[in-house]
Amino acid sequence: MRPFALPLALAAALLTTACAVGPDYRRPEMKLTPGWQTDLAAQRGRVAAPVDAWWTGFDDPELVRVVDRALAQNLDLAQARARVQASRAAARAAGAALLPRLDARGSAADGRQSLLTPIGRVGSRIPGYDRDYEAYDLGAAASWEIDLFGGLRREHEAARAEAAAAEAGAAGARITVAAEAADAYLQIRAFQGRLDVARRQIAVQQDLVGLIRQRAAQGLAAERELHQTLAALEGAQASLPPLEAGLAAQLNRLDVLMGAQPGTWRAELTAGSAMPAPPRLAQGDGPADLLRRRPDVLAAEQRLVAANARIGAAISDYYPKVSISALAGFSTLGGGRFFSGDAAQNQVAAGFGWRLFDFGRVDAEVAGAKGREAEALAAYRGTVLHAVEDVENAFSSLVQEERRADVLERQIADLTAARAQARAAYEGGALSLIEVLDADRDLLAASDQLVQARAGADRAAVTAYRALGGGWTPPATLAAHATGRAAD
Repeated sequence: MRPFALPLALAAALLTTACAVGPDYRRPEMKLTPGWQTDLAAQRGRVAAPVDAWWTGFDDPELVRVVDRALAQNLDLAQARARVQASRAAARAAGAALLPRLDARGSAADGRQSLLTPIGRVGSRIPGYDRDYEAYDLGAAASWEIDLFGGLRREHEAARAEAAAAEAGAAGARITVAAEAADAYLQIRAFQGRLDVARRQIAVQQDLVGLIRQRAAQGLAAERELHQTLAALEGAQASLPPLEAGLAAQLNRLDVLMGAQPGTWRAELTAGSAMPAPPRLAQGDGPADLLRRRPDVLAAEQRLVAANARIGAAISDYYPKVSISALAGFSTLGGGRFFSGDAAQNQVAAGFGWRLFDFGRVDAEVAGAKGREAEALAAYRGTVLHAVEDVENAFSSLVQEERRADVLERQIADLTAARAQARAAYEGGALSLIEVLDADRDLLAASDQLVQARAGADRAAVTAYRALGGGWTPPATLAAHATGRAAD
């Protein structure tokens, strides 16, 4: 085994002095305020919902069923999970490059030597020469690039970071699907509520048309008043088709989000239901929470980790590459004494390569890697700022929609009383029909706006939880990255 001694000793010596060139990752500092700009103290929600499953906080079993079904069956999520599998496989492949490679080989051949070749011409002059032959070969070959300066380790680090980014991307897809399913459901309930308001107004208008017809038959109302009430009735009826179309679109959207053909689950939601009240939002630790919870922020950071690691991989090309290889096996003609010492063959070699003169290519590759790292850094900072913006906008929208709903509730109470008084006054001859129709129109508009305001508050709560990164539990691996440590 003496031929193996020198390469093995060389490998051991090199491994003891191996290092990883290039910068180690450190999370960039982000100067974020400790709290949010919007005060949620005035929010009307009952109790705070768990961030990991915020849809349960609406206290609506149908909403919970819809979101759970979407998370189980959505096809975008299936694609995201497949991307995670592919990225993990790429990381394993990058890790395998750090280890020795062992290949087995074997062959058996049965042939006849041509007498017209130089070998055949010489052999034919030998008495008893047999031009037919059998050749057998069996062996194994091993090779190992010793990662002396850490180029392969940096590539492995980058691949692991990209796999972590893919995992964060899958979590982002989960958050998006949950939020989109909840939003579609809430819009369905909003359209159903608006249709209910419109139909109740149609019933009121039909009742008024009947009253005017009676008064016209008694000579107490002009034909003009009948046409006015009919026009108001037809206006209310004309509001139904766009609402029906909007409802159908959201039902179809929800079916696709649940991985089904449009129309599959429509029957489950045809019966109207009251708009659920949004849960209370917990402000948590402020913007710093986003660095730990938002998948897009985590993914952007992991892409920065990968770009940083690839600087080291590029720098490693300034240094020599060292490898060792070995070959052992048996080879014989005719098959006799195949496993004997005479048939044994082996070889051990050490390899060395160094890019000394490549006309600045390594410099260009390092500069390119640094440029991509700077791009990833800017993208990370921008992602964090956009995440904070998303939350601030959602919080503000939620608070303002709830305030709007409070005002509309008071307005509707006043308009309901005003309409009743206007109708009584009209029947008593103290008011004209126009004032009654105006009161009906104002009440319809306010009632429709109230449904939209309540839906807006619910949808703003969904948007807020989505902006906060709610809807998943960050795994330990990504949590470790979120503390500022790169992939090992």
